[in-house]
Amino acid sequence: MRRFPFIRVIACAILLTSWLSPVFAAPPAGAKLPIPVVFHTDIGTDIDDTWALAQLLRSPELDLKLVLVDTNDTRYRAKVAARLLEIAGRTDVPIGLGVASPMREQEQNQLPWVRDYDLTAYRGRVLDDGVGALIELVMNSPEPVSVVSVGAVPALARAIEREPKLASRARFVGMHGSVDIGYGGGPVVAEANVKVDPAALRAVLAAPWQDVLLTPLDTCGNVDLDGANYHAVWCATADPLLRAVIEGYCVFAPRVTWMKCDFFTQRSTTLFDCVAVYLAYSEDLVETETVRIKVTDDGFTVRDPAGPSARVALRWKDHAGFESHLAHRLLQQR
Repeated sequence: MRRFPFIRVIACAILLTSWLSPVFAAPPAGAKLPIPVVFHTDIGTDIDDTWALAQLLRSPELDLKLVLVDTNDTRYRAKVAARLLEIAGRTDVPIGLGVASPMREQEQNQLPWVRDYDLTAYRGRVLDDGVGALIELVMNSPEPVSVVSVGAVPALARAIEREPKLASRARFVGMHGSVDIGYGGGPVVAEANVKVDPAALRAVLAAPWQDVLLTPLDTCGNVDLDGANYHAVWCATADPLLRAVIEGYCVFAPRVTWMKCDFFTQRSTTLFDCVAVYLAYSEDLVETETVRIKVTDDGFTVRDPAGPSARVALRWKDHAGFESHLAHRLLQQR
């Protein structure tokens, strides 16, 4: 990441001070505090997982108990999570390895940020059997655990297969699907987190969770930070966690292949996963409906009266309010 010239740092400080004025509304009220959470993620491919983990760490309503990395090169993903947790001073959080599969270096979009990071030096625990760690945590928790899932779910499906009682002791909050709207407001699509392993999501949604709450592309597909919201984060160079997020973004931007990310100094990419983290503690800014959903073999999530029931955030009550809330949350302005 390039260094900020002195004059730019001063300008950023002025902008940050003015942006954090009391005229901005306080974040919405959350649920009873704190909620034990598992963050289930494919961090290291799209950058929004990194933003979402930072958001979770900055959310006092949530008590992070485990990061479970899933799909592809899980050790690479664990390195990204571990370095971020270390910078945040949260090496008390264990990292579990989920279901691994091959992954090319070209797909490891934050690889330069962790290439020299030694996972064995992480001061917390790195658990090879992440599925077992999830089962142990949920089954031994004195209160229900919220599983916040922002990736494809093979490890969760495997956990439910190994311990069928797991779902009944937990809540599932997921960034999955496309019910009425697709990417960029277009027609419905096979959303990426579903398309990777439709059968796994089908098994997860059919499990008897205490609650299932989803943010599909209908709501999470149009969230980003720009303008004052983004620049306040961009300028927070004295904040180690946010500096790490921006460093990761700067590494990601020239490597990502599915878009031309030449705007990274001006705004974020779409922050799909941040909506799922938000829904773990509040639903004030969204409209939810109970929908029966069928997961098709090609990764579509379609309305079907025979499908399992889920509460789905289909519309925003206050889209701009959420983006402002997210920026304030990241900056610890509650």
